[in-house]
Amino acid sequence: MKEIYLKDIAHGRSGDKGDTSNVCVFARKPEYYEIIKREVTVEKVREYFGDMVKGSIIRYEVPSLNGFNFVMKHALGGGATLSLRLDSLGKSMGSAFMRMKIHVGDEV
Repeated sequence: MKEIYLKDIAHGRSGDKGDTSNVCVFARKPEYYEIIKREVTVEKVREYFGDMVKGSIIRYEVPSLNGFNFVMKHALGGGATLSLRLDSLGKSMGSAFMRMKIHVGDEV
């Protein structure tokens, strides 16, 4: 097994509403869907973001699009108008998500 960045096999779209961050992760190839399903779990996302996400994380599977939608509550320091973070909006969370390291077989 080797370690790669999620961005190597996926791309994403992200946004925010108040203090909730929404990140959609789409496999670059259909065969990567199962790797993402195995590697990008709620538990691993929580570990990756640590104290940044204070609320629940919900993963919705969207197999027809080879993707997943992650909704992270209380993840933006109160939201754009309340946060003291330099850039707390969901777009930044999407970029950070793509830098998550995952494990894949040598064939990828």
